[in-house]
Amino acid sequence: MTTFVLIHGGGHRGWHWHLTRPLLEKMGHRTIAPNVPMDDPKSGAELWAEVVAKAMNDAGGTDDTIVVGHSLAGLMLPVLASMTPVRRLVFLGANVPVPSISYNQYLEDHQDAIVVPWERLDFDDQGRILVSWELAREVYYPDVEESLARQAYARLLPVTASGFSEACPITSWPDVPSSYILGKDDLVNGPSWARRVSAERFGEPAIELPGGHSPFLARPDVLATTLDGIATRRD
Repeated sequence: MTTFVLIHGGGHRGWHWHLTRPLLEKMGHRTIAPNVPMDDPKSGAELWAEVVAKAMNDAGGTDDTIVVGHSLAGLMLPVLASMTPVRRLVFLGANVPVPSISYNQYLEDHQDAIVVPWERLDFDDQGRILVSWELAREVYYPDVEESLARQAYARLLPVTASGFSEACPITSWPDVPSSYILGKDDLVNGPSWARRVSAERFGEPAIELPGGHSPFLARPDVLATTLDGIATRRD
């Protein structure tokens, strides 16, 4: 039995995995989907990883743990793997950090890594990112059924920008295999960039799914089957 630690992206919550979790559990896996304080302007990848590590410990650790990070959660995946043993990291439409540098620095040379239109983002008085319903519908949930997309949007929180501005708090990448799952029509993190980073940094082709940025809502069955297939790998 594999334990899947499912980490939501920026603005999202553990709730957003609610369609995928029962499918994985029906396949014989265990799931954990903690809420991570990505809305806290004083937080960053290290604190996020500590929150997830505690949730894993509270749930009872196993020797077979795969951590799946969506979108902004990618920035904390290698940090978490540096804190606690995991079998594999899975970047789901996610940012991939570089040790010791900020993601903003990385983006200067990899401008196709994020394709969401920055000029359409808003910010609150704490400098946190706000996403309108119109933009969320366009880039987060374009292929999610309307009523479900509205439920998902109603649960969104502001997102701290600190994850982009802080230097990645590890000095070297952990010795843990990694995989990348991309949506072919992702309008947040660029598919061309994802294919490139998977090949160059993870040493394997990206796993490509139909659709956009939120397969856990749009195609939970396809995502669960893909994750179950990753769990069968023993490399």
